[in-house]
Amino acid sequence: MKIVIVEDEALAAQKLEQMINRYDESLEILTKLSSVESAVRWFKENESPDLLFLDIHLSDGISFDIFTQVKIKCPVVFTTAYDEYALKAFQLQSIDYLLKPIRFNKFEEAMGKLKEYTTTMKQLEDTDKLDKLINLLGRKGQEYKSRFLVKAGSKIKTIKIEEIAYFISEDKVVFIITNDKKKYSVNHSLDTLEEMLDPKIFFRVNRQFIIHIDSPQNIYPYFKGRLKLDLNPPSDTEIVISSNKAPLFKEWLDQ
Repeated sequence: MKIVIVEDEALAAQKLEQMINRYDESLEILTKLSSVESAVRWFKENESPDLLFLDIHLSDGISFDIFTQVKIKCPVVFTTAYDEYALKAFQLQSIDYLLKPIRFNKFEEAMGKLKEYTTTMKQLEDTDKLDKLINLLGRKGQEYKSRFLVKAGSKIKTIKIEEIAYFISEDKVVFIITNDKKKYSVNHSLDTLEEMLDPKIFFRVNRQFIIHIDSPQNIYPYFKGRLKLDLNPPSDTEIVISSNKAPLFKEWLDQ
């Protein structure tokens, strides 16, 4: 495994290097960088490593700026003395978020998460080609739903796709929740709706919810690699995404 360290404190970079060697002497540190500018230049000129350790506060700015200037393709472990950047770090394909001073047991946990992530992504890669072929053959030329007919009291009305925030299953009945917080039942299961909806716009997060790409309001790292969501409009039901689906969800949001 090839690793890059971006850290502007020489002592912190040295301690991190020692932890890496202590964890596994076969791990190769390609380079140690100390600024946004040097990191951007290195990633433009070199192939992506397998893992990036990235301090958030660097000598010439915040390391999030690196992502706006160059494509980072590898998993990232953020390091920082502050915790207010956790959500932003999650959005940038981070595996973990280590608070300084870094303890070795926390470093080991981060490397464990990397192994889980790598295994999951390998499984996804193995099935991705087949899935794409199936989609190409089965969905070629398919037109997705653009609206739904629903009952509104004694009337029947249409709800356009762009008006829908999410679908929720409650007591074996599926409801549309609109952006303006209205609720209508539909005569389709979530399994059926998955086939009817454009997968670029809607995502099945769990057994109860299919959500529109604009509906997540807050995203939180949760236990054991899972994610927790707040939606807009809010739902009284807790929304948790499994560790297996979390990488797919991130990829979907980042399209």
